[in-house]
Amino acid sequence: MQAQQNDMGRTQWVYPDLELPPPGDFPLKGHESLIILNMNAADASVALTLYFTDREPVMLAPVKVPGQRVRCLRMDKVDDIGIQIPRETQYALRLLSDLPVVAQYGRLDTRPQNMAFYTVMGYSG
Repeated sequence: MQAQQNDMGRTQWVYPDLELPPPGDFPLKGHESLIILNMNAADASVALTLYFTDREPVMLAPVKVPGQRVRCLRMDKVDDIGIQIPRETQYALRLLSDLPVVAQYGRLDTRPQNMAFYTVMGYSG
């Protein structure tokens, strides 16, 4: 049986306004996450590039998102993305996938007393 490609999603997503918050003192630690949904039958290979205000872009090792699965990458976890992103530093992210995927970015900021959690869809061209 031939792997079927899903017609939903895009192969490129961009998130221009990211800044990893400090972990804070609460049980839920401040963080950012990239959530990737692959509705295709085949695995998707996803390349991530980080852009900073004061240094050259950083290309991360490709990530596999299995077919018909969702994958959450915590941006504060070296095991998830391969590097340590400096906290409270402005950066942007570009996602390129060999198959159409849907991507969403979330941030939990525990600096406010009542915490702030939000998610955003990226720009997909």
